[in-house]
Amino acid sequence: MPTYAYICTSCGHAFDAVQSFSEDALTVCPECGGALRKQYGSIGVTFNGSGFYRTDSRSGSGGKPSSSASSKSETSTSAKPAPAAAPASS
Repeated sequence: MPTYAYICTSCGHAFDAVQSFSEDALTVCPECGGALRKQYGSIGVTFNGSGFYRTDSRSGSGGKPSSSASSKSETSTSAKPAPAAAPASS
């Protein structure tokens, strides 16, 4: 279950509460009875593996990847229809 951080808008009391996703957010401060506000902070997320960084798909010091430029030129010049096969006789 996730842990949510709350702070009271009246007295400034801050605390964490473990709640399920289906539970409603807390609205009343347990210290003074004032209104609560949910705090949102940064979370620790780590992306491992290839494909997450800007430099993963790049090669060399140029701005464009050379593989896509060469594959486009190859497909436009070498795209020829294959000869039709003769029907097999039984």
